[in-house]
Amino acid sequence: MKLLGIDTGGTFTDFVLFDQGQLQIHKVLSTPHAPEEAILHGIAELGLNPAELKVIHGSTVATNAALEGKGVRTVYIGNHGLADLLTIGRQTREELYNFHPKPQPPPVPQELCLETHGRLAADGSVVTPLTDKDLDDLHRALIVLKPQAVAINLLFSYLDGHYEQSIKSIIPDEIFCSLSSEVLPEIKEYERGMATWLNAWVGPLVAGYLKRLSAGLPGAQLSVMQSSGETIAADQAAHQAVRMLLSGPAGGLVGARFVGKASGCNQLLSFDMGGTSTDVALIDGTPRLTNEGRIGRYPVAVPMVDMHTIGAGGGSIATLDAGGMLQVGPESAGAAPGPACYGQGGRLPTVTDANLILGRLRPDAFLGGHMTLDTSAAHNAIAPLAAQMGISHEAAAEGIIQVANEHMIRALRVISVQRGVDPRDYTLVSFGGAGGLHVCALAEALGMQQALVPIHAGVLSALGMLATQPGRQLSRTLLGPLLAMESSKLKQAFSELAAEGIAALVAEGVAADSIEQHLSVDLRYRGQSYTLNVPWRSVTKSIDAFESQHECRYGHRMSMPVELVNLRVALHGPATTIQLTSPNQKGSGTAYTHGKIYGIGGEIPIYARDSLIGGQPIAGPALITEKVATTWLAPHWIGQQDATGNLLLIHQGT
Repeated sequence: MKLLGIDTGGTFTDFVLFDQGQLQIHKVLSTPHAPEEAILHGIAELGLNPAELKVIHGSTVATNAALEGKGVRTVYIGNHGLADLLTIGRQTREELYNFHPKPQPPPVPQELCLETHGRLAADGSVVTPLTDKDLDDLHRALIVLKPQAVAINLLFSYLDGHYEQSIKSIIPDEIFCSLSSEVLPEIKEYERGMATWLNAWVGPLVAGYLKRLSAGLPGAQLSVMQSSGETIAADQAAHQAVRMLLSGPAGGLVGARFVGKASGCNQLLSFDMGGTSTDVALIDGTPRLTNEGRIGRYPVAVPMVDMHTIGAGGGSIATLDAGGMLQVGPESAGAAPGPACYGQGGRLPTVTDANLILGRLRPDAFLGGHMTLDTSAAHNAIAPLAAQMGISHEAAAEGIIQVANEHMIRALRVISVQRGVDPRDYTLVSFGGAGGLHVCALAEALGMQQALVPIHAGVLSALGMLATQPGRQLSRTLLGPLLAMESSKLKQAFSELAAEGIAALVAEGVAADSIEQHLSVDLRYRGQSYTLNVPWRSVTKSIDAFESQHECRYGHRMSMPVELVNLRVALHGPATTIQLTSPNQKGSGTAYTHGKIYGIGGEIPIYARDSLIGGQPIAGPALITEKVATTWLAPHWIGQQDATGNLLLIHQGT
């Protein structure tokens, strides 16, 4: 079958088709009100038969619903006295020294919070049983409340989930039901409850979207990217909505790892600059995962790629605040109407308009010439802002770019410097439609000497969909001193977790003997609240690894017993073998035209990327255009395509 990777972004929906050893790329404007419409439109433009396709795509349905607070009507069921668990949370302030914070609405309105018996103790024994009367009371309450979804989170359900299953049995089939013992069978009732509620809150929306998409692609094999960077079959994804909150960005990191490895760069600092936002992350061989992620103001304890996101993209809107200070973002022009230069009715100045005014975008070379940018509209949009600032249009545009760059530099420092990582030891890899326009400035600000602009950088998240593997991340709490744990008990618990994940992958068509297993444990010193994850090899080796990591992270070891908290099993099926296109050896290697760039004296050469010869060095300043992106090669930088077609940038100093 033909392999099609799709990334649904805030502005564009990207397509990468792998067919008979060749890659083909395509872009269409997104349709945020119904994301499947852009997907179906793009597939039609590519002239593809759905029955011949294996589709892997990143979905923003769960993400947007959570960020915009547009989940479905959801009832939360907890034990007596714990109906307000999600509202109380950890009682932490977003602003530590603000004693009068703005009140936030509770995740679940009080009238939708129900309490019941069926309470377990910390050792799994029954404190109060769940009776038939309790079930009848819940059933009558649900009839009155008429929810679309139900989230069930009972105390210590990770030890025994049979009470949650009993409650599920009385819930009508048409109501989406989410159990904490299935979604996240781990300690910490708040984080477990929040994951369970998020899963129920957005689950029906994800299920409806996937149903509509599947109906529009009859005969296609449809998979979805999870937040951890692995795929899951669409028919299983509907019940795992909470694991899709970073679906699209995860594809970008998988793609960055893939192209970086092809170019011999395994330590990467990535930034994905699209139309609406910028995602930054560290990649040490593989993307890092975290169980302490967030979506908006909500914690998400399921595994997801560890990244930092800011509201700075090509569509970010520039304004002056009340004090006359230039601000860029987080508001975005999005896909509709988009930046003013798109000619779709946008009237406000954006980062894309600023790049066009500065000459770093060519109006006739956008999307390979399939979309012409309106320079006059960009000037008209920026004119009021420039007038308020008392400067030229070009100077105002340069200010917009500088402010946007500062936002991204700060984000890159959060993910690197603030975690004790020296960015100078890494290669900055940029992707997204707008990344190549800013990569040199960001690398210079961080003192980095090398950057990488991948081939097909403008659709790298979609390419990552093709390079990923089917997989599962499973966990279970098994609490106690690690040295006192019986090896047979640990082995059995790992085997049970692995069997669950293998069964799910086999149901997708993955051969059981091709599945790789990676075992790990969450450990802590007795009395600590937080854990460190280390690979599982044996009791003594895992303790040694934990203490070494603890010393590296916190600067000391402790003479305290090491406690096991969670077991984790990562399962991966085989990835599809794809190859990057080799660089052109028959191109002209010469600029196809010249143009003026604001702040640069004289004209600079403009190259078409597909005309470059492998190994040919290009000295900045120069522009390199391609179908889905443009790279601004700043002064004092040398660019050269390597054997895989990726563009390696080297800083030559001033």
